[in-house]
Amino acid sequence: MATRRGFIGGATGVGTAALLGYAAAPSAADTVGATTVTQAQARESMFAVNAGMRTNYATLKAELIKHLAPVVVVQNDAKGGRFTLVTKDGQESVNPVAQTFELAKSIAHTPLGVFSVIASYLADKIPNLPNADRIDPHDLVMVAYNDDASTAWIEPLKAYAAKLSTARQNLPAAGLPAALQTSCATILDGALAFIKTSIAAKHFDMASFEQFSGSVYPAIRTNMEHASQAQIKGVQDIMKTWRAKVGEAAWADLYCVVISQWTTSVLNQNTIIIKDCMNAAKVATHLIDLPGLEPPADPVFTALDNLARIVQDNIAAEMVFPKDTVVADALKGQQDLLSDEILKQLGTVNVTAQAAPLYNTVAAPGVCPVRK
Repeated sequence: MATRRGFIGGATGVGTAALLGYAAAPSAADTVGATTVTQAQARESMFAVNAGMRTNYATLKAELIKHLAPVVVVQNDAKGGRFTLVTKDGQESVNPVAQTFELAKSIAHTPLGVFSVIASYLADKIPNLPNADRIDPHDLVMVAYNDDASTAWIEPLKAYAAKLSTARQNLPAAGLPAALQTSCATILDGALAFIKTSIAAKHFDMASFEQFSGSVYPAIRTNMEHASQAQIKGVQDIMKTWRAKVGEAAWADLYCVVISQWTTSVLNQNTIIIKDCMNAAKVATHLIDLPGLEPPADPVFTALDNLARIVQDNIAAEMVFPKDTVVADALKGQQDLLSDEILKQLGTVNVTAQAAPLYNTVAAPGVCPVRK
């Protein structure tokens, strides 16, 4: 008895096509006398193939989003991060980090706040400073776009000083740990002194500012310590709670997507903490940093939309490129599919090897209570 494979294999091209219900591609002889197709029309028909692919791809992705679970989405913000758990039963969001984080960082940002007022009025020449060789002269010229002889900075600096004075006056009532209260006072007092001196002299320069910022740096480090302690505890606690909620089996396959801006996308603080709360064997593939230009309007959807693409590409890579694992890995990762070929044609060393994972997949014992 003829098998289906044998029957089809023995049929002619036209016969097979007719049998399966689609028209066979015309041969060269069949095209004689056919309507002439212009080059533009021919190319448009080729473009339509990719347009169809994109439509089908988008449809798959839109449906796949509904099946992504469990996922933790982290939107970095001034409060230490907005965390959202996505499961098959719905979503829940929380800011798990104590206010100590935001308070400590708020005061630690004081020198940057002063800088932001005066920077455009700096002289556009780098003075003889210890860190002079680390400052790009062209960057300085672009930042210092106002006349350094102008005093237009005085009024906005006075306005910022008023905020600092109010915070300094109210600081004892904030209920901070003693060491943090002391460091905040040091930062605020240093800034107010710099502002008072600069306004009185109607002058400041890079050297005087760096003298101020350098003097309060030890206090800033203290604030950083308190902010970090608050963030670690808050993130670890919520991850521990959610792990118990979804169960060990589901948690082993957890995806975490951390949305950040480019300036904080490498060794992002939340990413560092989260990695030790996940299945160590999957951190390299399931912990995803998603840097952007500005915070998206809908962070959770943005995260899931990108994650859906990553997940479906993981499967597509192996099915579309089963004979080339290098190209498959490129489709699964961040490497463009044409990168190797472009490097080859440019005569550049082939760099197909993926970079080593940024995060350690093995945590020190006891680092995160979630893993106990």
